[in-house]
Amino acid sequence: MNWLTNYVRPKIRAVLRQRKETPENLWQKCAGCGHMLHHKEFTENLNVCVYCGYHHRIAATARFELLFDQGEYSRAPAVEAVDDPLKFRDRRRYSERLKEARAATGERDAVITAYGLMGGREVVVSVQNFDFMAGSLGVAAGSALVAAARRAVEKEAPLVVFTAAGGARMQEGALSLMQMPRTTVAVDLLREAGLPYIVVLTDPTTGGVTASYAMLGDVAIAEPGALIGFAGARVIEDTIRERLPEGFQRAEYLLEHGMLDMVVARKALRDTLIRVITLLMDPRTPLPALSDASDEAAQQTAS
Repeated sequence: MNWLTNYVRPKIRAVLRQRKETPENLWQKCAGCGHMLHHKEFTENLNVCVYCGYHHRIAATARFELLFDQGEYSRAPAVEAVDDPLKFRDRRRYSERLKEARAATGERDAVITAYGLMGGREVVVSVQNFDFMAGSLGVAAGSALVAAARRAVEKEAPLVVFTAAGGARMQEGALSLMQMPRTTVAVDLLREAGLPYIVVLTDPTTGGVTASYAMLGDVAIAEPGALIGFAGARVIEDTIRERLPEGFQRAEYLLEHGMLDMVVARKALRDTLIRVITLLMDPRTPLPALSDASDEAAQQTAS
C-alpha cells in the first residue's frame, strides 16, 4: 500500500498534470490548402493561412480588438427578445438549442455590437457570430442591428457591419423573415442622418442576410474567398440546369461582376475602413497613410 501511495500515485498525478498543462490543439489544419498551422503563428496572422492566404473565421472579440484603437472598445448591451416565440420543435426544442449556443459562445445571440474609436473617430461595429447557430437572423439578431443603427445615429457615427450567416433562423418562421425589412428600415435611418453604412461580407454570407442589409452598404467590402450568395450553388444548378462558372459566389467573382466595391485582406481591413470612413465623413481631410502590413496585404489582394 505504501508503494502504491508513495510512488505510483504521485507518478500518475505528475503525468496527468503535465498533460493538462500542455495545450490540446497546438495545430490547425488549413481548410484551403491542408497545411498544418501552429496555433501561435495562426493566431498572430489573424486566422489567415500563411501558405495560401485562406481566411478562416475569427471571433467577434478578436475583430473588435483588431479594429478599434489600441483594441479598446465598449460592448453594447444585449437586446432582449422572446426566446422561443413559436414554441418550435423539430428533433429538439428550439429553447434547448438556444441554451446550448449560449453556453458554447457565452453570447446572448448571433449579433454582437461594440463602439469606440477607430482612427480617432467614433464608430459603431456589429459582428455576426457564425458560431451562434450559424449566425442565423432571428428576432434578437434583427433587433440588435436596429439598436446598432440607432446608436450610430445618436453618436453621429458610421455603422460597420460584419456579416456571416447561413440565412434566416427557421425556428422563428415568419418572424425571422420580418427582420429583413426591419434591418432595411434601420439602414434608411442612417441614410436619413447622412451617416455611412459600411458592410464587410465574410465567409459565409448567404440567404436572407444577403437579400437584405448585407447588400445595402454605401461601400461593400469582402474578405478574400468569402462565400456570398442567396441560394446554394447546387440549388441554382438544379434550377437553371446549367453548370455554374468556376468561383461562382466567391468574393473575387462578385467583385469582377460589380457586386462588391473591394476585396480586402484581413490585415488591411482596419486601415481600409479608416480611409473609407474618413472619405465619406469628411472628404476634405487628408487620408491616413496605409501601414506597411496593410499596404502589403492590399497588394497581395489586388494581385
